[in-house]
Amino acid sequence: MTSGPTDDFWTVLSTATAVRRYRDEPVDDGTLDKCLRAASWAPSGGNQQPWRFVVLRSDELRAVVTAAAHESWQRLKSFYGVTMPDADADDPRSRVLRAMAEHSRVGGAAPVLVLFCVQPQAGASDLQQGGSVFPAVQNLLLAARAQGLGAAITLWHSQCEDQLREMIGIPDGWLIAALVTMGWPRGRHKPVRRKPLTEVAVVDRWDRPWSFAP
Repeated sequence: MTSGPTDDFWTVLSTATAVRRYRDEPVDDGTLDKCLRAASWAPSGGNQQPWRFVVLRSDELRAVVTAAAHESWQRLKSFYGVTMPDADADDPRSRVLRAMAEHSRVGGAAPVLVLFCVQPQAGASDLQQGGSVFPAVQNLLLAARAQGLGAAITLWHSQCEDQLREMIGIPDGWLIAALVTMGWPRGRHKPVRRKPLTEVAVVDRWDRPWSFAP
C-alpha cells in the first residue's frame, strides 16, 4: 500500500481511488489552491475553458448538499435493492458500501466541496460537452492524491440543483457536471482495482484484444 504525498506520476495514477472517509481536519487554502490550479490546466474543446469551479463553504449551501446526499443514498438503495452488510463483513463490496453510506451521511460536512459547472458549446453533443469539463475534474482528483488528500466524485447535486443554482447565482445555460468531496483520508491510499487491459483495449477490431508481454 502507498499513502501520503507523492511526486511520482505513476504512483498517483495507480493509487487515486475514490476516498469517501475523511479525518476531521481542515484542508488549508494553499493545498486547495494547488488542486484548483491543476483543474484549470486541463484541456478543453478549442481551449475555451468553459468551466467554473465553485468552492462551497457557507453553512447554508452545505446543509442543502447534506440533505441531497441523504436523498441520493436512499434513492440508490431503493433502485439497486442495496442491503447493508454485516458490521464484520470485510470483503471489498461490503467495505465500499459502508464507505458510501458514511459518505452520504456526512454529506456537506466533508472538509472540501467543489462544484464543477460548464457552459455548453454550440454544436457539441452532451457527451462532447463532458470532454470540456471532466478532464478538469480528473486533474483535481490527481492533484489531491499527489498531496496526500482523498477525493470522490458525487452526483448529489442532481437532488438539489434548483436550490444550488439560485443560491450560488449560476447563470442560465450553465450546467452542473459534478460535485467533488475532498479531505485528508482516514486510512491509507490503496492501489486501484481495474479490469486487465486485455478486457478493455483492442487493436483495430472489437474482438482483437491488446496484447503485450513485457
